[in-house]
Amino acid sequence: MGIVSYHGGLGKAEDRTTTIQTKVLVLHGVDDPFVPEKEVLGFQKEMQEAKADWQMIFYTGAVHSFSHKNAGNDNSKGAAYNELAEKRSFTHFLTLLKEIL
Repeated sequence: MGIVSYHGGLGKAEDRTTTIQTKVLVLHGVDDPFVPEKEVLGFQKEMQEAKADWQMIFYTGAVHSFSHKNAGNDNSKGAAYNELAEKRSFTHFLTLLKEIL
């Protein structure tokens, strides 16, 4: 079993007292202004404390919505398409699928 987050929010949804049983893959634009560093660090801490099998991959030059072709190409707006990040993230997604199927 696995879960993938493409340029998603990383805030803690609820208090967690159990381990996370599923594999977690987070695909994230390193310049995403909608997810503050505090949230990224909090997510990483949560995954470690939950003893999750997790990966978080950052894509340079990418902001929020990097995999959406209709998001435009202006990073200064905070959401923009990035072809290289989209291709790389899809490869990482397929790697997880091969692992869990």
